[in-house]
Amino acid sequence: MEGVFKNSDNGLLEFFKREMGFCSPRIFSRRMSASETLIKQIDLYGKLTGHQGCVNTVEFNSTGELLVSGSDDRQIMLWDWAARKLKFSYPSGHLDNIFQARFMPFTDDRKIVTSSADCQVRLSQLLENGSVETKRLSKHQGRVHRLAVEPGSPYVFYSCGEDGFVQHYDLRSNSATKLFYCSSIGENNRSSSSIGLNSIVIDPRNPNYFAVGGADVYARVYDIRNYDVNASTKAGSPVDTFCARHLIGTRDAHITALAYSRTSELLISYNDELIYLFQKNMGLGPHPTSSSSEDLHKLVDAQVYSGHRNSQTVKGVNFFGPNDDYILSGSDCGHIFIWKKKDGELVRLMVGDRHIVNQMEPHPTIPLLASCGIEKTIKLWAPSSNVVSPLPDNVQEIMEANRQGREDHSRVTLTPDVIMHVLRLHRRQARVYIERRYNREDVESDNDGDEGESYVLGFSDGDPSEEGGNSRECNIS
Repeated sequence: MEGVFKNSDNGLLEFFKREMGFCSPRIFSRRMSASETLIKQIDLYGKLTGHQGCVNTVEFNSTGELLVSGSDDRQIMLWDWAARKLKFSYPSGHLDNIFQARFMPFTDDRKIVTSSADCQVRLSQLLENGSVETKRLSKHQGRVHRLAVEPGSPYVFYSCGEDGFVQHYDLRSNSATKLFYCSSIGENNRSSSSIGLNSIVIDPRNPNYFAVGGADVYARVYDIRNYDVNASTKAGSPVDTFCARHLIGTRDAHITALAYSRTSELLISYNDELIYLFQKNMGLGPHPTSSSSEDLHKLVDAQVYSGHRNSQTVKGVNFFGPNDDYILSGSDCGHIFIWKKKDGELVRLMVGDRHIVNQMEPHPTIPLLASCGIEKTIKLWAPSSNVVSPLPDNVQEIMEANRQGREDHSRVTLTPDVIMHVLRLHRRQARVYIERRYNREDVESDNDGDEGESYVLGFSDGDPSEEGGNSRECNIS
C-alpha cells in the first residue's frame, strides 16, 4: 500500500496515511509542506509597509519569528511579520543603498551585519537600553552585494565586492581579513585581472567551502583551509568551478546569484540567461578551460529552470520546501516563478510586483515566503487560498516575451573588460556622491573603526527614522 501513496501530491491521501499509521506526524508535516497542492494554494498573505525606498534584502531569524529588511532608504527594519507590524527601525550608518542585512546566529537576534553600495560592511548591535550601536568593520573598493554567514557561528562571516576581493570577518576581533581576489580565467587557464563579485554562499554541509560568482560565467568554490594566495598577485586558487556547459569559454553572460541546498547542490542564476542546478560531482575542476571538447561532451547537463527574465537588476535565487523541493526566482516581468527542483516543471506563477521582483526568502520552518523588489513594500506569501490555482492562461505569452527579451539582449556581447569598466564608473560615482553629500566630520567618524554610532530605536507605531530615510532612486545594476 505504501507504493500506492508514494510521492503523492494528493493532500487527502496524505491525511489518510497519517490516520492509518503509515507515516509519522513529522513525516506527514514535511510531505504536506512539499506537496504540489499546497504550492498551488500559495497566495498573498500580507504586506509590510514602512520603507521609503526599494527593498533590496529580507531575511528571517532562525526561529522564523522576526524578519529583517534593508532598503535604498538606508534604514534597517525588524518586523513581527505574523502581526504585520514594524517592531522597530534604525539608521544603518550606511551612506548608500543597503544590499543585504543578516542576523548573526546565536546572538539573540541582537547582532546584524549589513553591506551596501557605499562599499562598507557594518555591524549593528541592539543594546538592552533600547539603542543600537553601529560600526564599520571594513570597506571594499567596490559595492558589496552579498554576505555569507558561517552556519551556527555567532562570529564568522564573509563578504565579496565588485573589487573582486573576498574578506573574512571574526566579530571577536572586530576586524576583517582580506583573503584574496577572484581572478578572471583566460586562455590556458592563466589568471589575469580580478572580476567583480556579487554573490557568495557557504556550503551548509561543509562550512570550509564557499562559492563566489560575479562578472563571468564561472562559479568558483574555495576551501578556507587552503586559502593561501599567490604572494605576487594575491589571486585565490579555487578547488572547483561550475558552469553551464554551453557557456564554458564564452563571455555571453555573468552570474547574479548563487544558492546551496542542504545537500550541497549549487544553484546558479545568470544575467539574461537561465538558472542551472549542479550536483556536487558536476564540477569542472580548478582549471575549467583545460578540459578537452571530448571531456566537455561527457559532462552531464545541469537541470535548467526557464521562463523568467533576469536582466534589469541583480536578482537572487533560492530553494523552497522542507527538502529543497522547489526553486524560486523573481523576474523582470514582475512575476514570482516556482519550479519543481527535480524536473524543472513550472508549477506556480504569481504577480509579485508591479515592476520587478528581486529577492525571494523562504521561512525556515513553514511554507511561507517573503519577497521584495522595486516597490517599497515587502510581500508575504502563504498557502492561504481555498482554491488550487492552475498556471495563468497567459503563461505561455509571459514566458515567450521573456525569452524574446533574453535573445534580443544576447545579441549585444558584454565582455569582462566592458563589465569591469562599468563597475569602475559606478565606484567613481559612489565616491563622488559620498564626498559631496557628507561633510568631513561624518567621514572622520566613519573612518574610526573602533568607535560606534548609537541611535535610539524607533518603536513600532512610528514611521521610519527620518535620518537617511529619504526616498532614493533604485539601483538597477
